[in-house]
Amino acid sequence: MADRLAEVSRSRHGDLTSGEAEEADFSQDGDFRPDALFEPIDIGPMHLDNRIVMAPMTRSLSPNGVPHPEVAAYYRRRAEGGTGLIITEGTFIPHETAGFCSAVPNFHGADALAGWKHVVDEVHAGGAKIIPQLWHTGLMPLPTDDVTGIAAASPSGYYLKGDKRGEPATDALIADIIDAFGQAAESSVALGFDGLQIHAAHGYLIDQFFWGDVNLRDDRYGGDMVARTNFGVEIVKECRRRTSPDYPISLRFSQWKQHDFTARLAHTPQELEAFLAPFVDAGVDLFDCSTRRFWIPEFEGSDLNIAGWTKKLTGKVTSTVGSVSLSQDFFVSLQTEVGTSSNMTRLIHMLERGDFDLVSVGRALITDYEWPQKVKAGDLTKLMSYNPADLNTLDN
Repeated sequence: MADRLAEVSRSRHGDLTSGEAEEADFSQDGDFRPDALFEPIDIGPMHLDNRIVMAPMTRSLSPNGVPHPEVAAYYRRRAEGGTGLIITEGTFIPHETAGFCSAVPNFHGADALAGWKHVVDEVHAGGAKIIPQLWHTGLMPLPTDDVTGIAAASPSGYYLKGDKRGEPATDALIADIIDAFGQAAESSVALGFDGLQIHAAHGYLIDQFFWGDVNLRDDRYGGDMVARTNFGVEIVKECRRRTSPDYPISLRFSQWKQHDFTARLAHTPQELEAFLAPFVDAGVDLFDCSTRRFWIPEFEGSDLNIAGWTKKLTGKVTSTVGSVSLSQDFFVSLQTEVGTSSNMTRLIHMLERGDFDLVSVGRALITDYEWPQKVKAGDLTKLMSYNPADLNTLDN
């Protein structure tokens, strides 16, 4: 650990303070060369033609939890537009507490699984790989939550520090939820998905176990930062047990929460490595490191973002995300149209020097499914501005 941190601090990544790195001038796109984005990469048996990933984005356009043919067509267009890997929107695992919005697709039940099989076939026909995002929302409600009368699951019943809204999950409930993730993993293999992603970010259930402000347990699922990873680690192990030794497993994690942008799981590189190490040991192949702005350094003394630090500390494949090619972050863009940005040259610079391996593109791909082809051609002026109205349809 000490040697690796020393190596990082001596590298050019440590030459800038975080403030200087934010202001570093990578903004000129006049000499834009996107070649690094279009190099192939293998993650176990999964071969990707390029480094572009469609980020998982909740659409809430699957009535009764069933992805219909329009959903399949929506994903196929992104495949045909040149995206290398598609991560589906979050899908509810087979447990009654997983989520309470009937328009979010399920990952269980004959009709929903048949719908996902059609999605897989369409994406493969379009030339891309695809993995599902397996999701349990915990105490984090969606804006369109339906009333079900089912108590939400959480580590200690807290939504925020001091804000109690439920009761702690019992050992039996925790075991059932871990098993439900395992069932979903088996379905992922059976349907022909190329891997799977476990959603452990943004304040949802697994992230609630990570977060010391809301996980007050005194059993093996609570305690210090490493102990608080046990729930997530057991989910990874169960998914690995019920797939195969080389089936690609991705873990999406974040420091920030939807209801607390300032929250942090790790305050130093040492803490981050301690947090990540159990997941490496459990069998995670790809870390999807969620940030709101990819260019923001994670720790003082280095211009590495969290994906960069994760790659340096684990040696695993990592993906960066956060306002790629856009001028505003996600929550601003929910209210207003967002133009394209000149941050692409900075992105390529970071990719070329090896900070991370993959680039997850979110809102830009909702509006413009040909985004990869346009970027490959090198003419960023043809990229379409993101409009929040695009969230209301699958037609674009």
